[in-house]
Amino acid sequence: MDELLEQILAECHPYTAQGNLANYIPELAKANKNDLGIYIISSDDRIHRAGDYGKKFTIQSIVKPILLLLALMDNGIDVVREHVGVEATGKPFDAINVNEQALLSDHINPMVNMGAILMCTLIKGDTYQEKFERLLDLTRKLADNNEICLNEDVYLSEKRTGSKNRALAYMLKTYGMIQDDVEDVLDCYFRACSIQITCGDLARIGYILANHGRMPYTGERVFPAEYASFVNAILSTCGMYDGSGEFAVKVGVPAKSGVGGGIMAVVPTRMGIGIFSPALDAKGNSVAGIKALELLSEKLFLSIF
Repeated sequence: MDELLEQILAECHPYTAQGNLANYIPELAKANKNDLGIYIISSDDRIHRAGDYGKKFTIQSIVKPILLLLALMDNGIDVVREHVGVEATGKPFDAINVNEQALLSDHINPMVNMGAILMCTLIKGDTYQEKFERLLDLTRKLADNNEICLNEDVYLSEKRTGSKNRALAYMLKTYGMIQDDVEDVLDCYFRACSIQITCGDLARIGYILANHGRMPYTGERVFPAEYASFVNAILSTCGMYDGSGEFAVKVGVPAKSGVGGGIMAVVPTRMGIGIFSPALDAKGNSVAGIKALELLSEKLFLSIF
């Protein structure tokens, strides 16, 4: 397996030159486009890794399934479904849908920015600082890494430049979908996206989703199996932004990408995969990362379809 990963990364490395950094968040523009790493935890608890798997980067939109998980753990599926839909939007992750119809919960899903901002309001806590701390604690638990922390520079950069997310949040407020102070909600969301992780952290989180809510090695249950099924189903249809359909055809596993260059892939009952390569395509997905997953899926017959 290690030899296969080295071969895949060598074949995919040229694709890093085809993408661009997410320079609309200034701190993310400081990443090295040449970075490419992969980390796998398999169902037999073996670890395989190659390339720049130890590099730290911010989680960005890959926090969305964790936000969804915490909202499910705090409220259950029925309550969450009252606030968000599960259908793919077919539009960019930060799209603003302006038309004459009222905005309804069925119009958004938890894997687009508007849905994730709304998920922040469903997390239990007396303050949004407490809500964020609970999210950070869950991330640390899932990744089995107590050193995971906030990247303060990225957080401040996102907060300074997050005008479009503010527009999305105020639209939610306009339609009565957010009751709390918008800036408090957004502060929680900006912090959530700025959690700093590695490929290994993503692989461990992906493994737990693949293992129906149980931790590797110990088998400890972190959340009910039905929540894993719920999250994985949404990742299959909505996790790779408006490129989710093509990804399902070419790779065929639940996955979530982030504009920091990370991808978390879930191969049910088989493995969790973490990938990092910060050069992105026009849809916000890692170019080399997707290519590596395509080759890995082809070689190991990973597609669930």
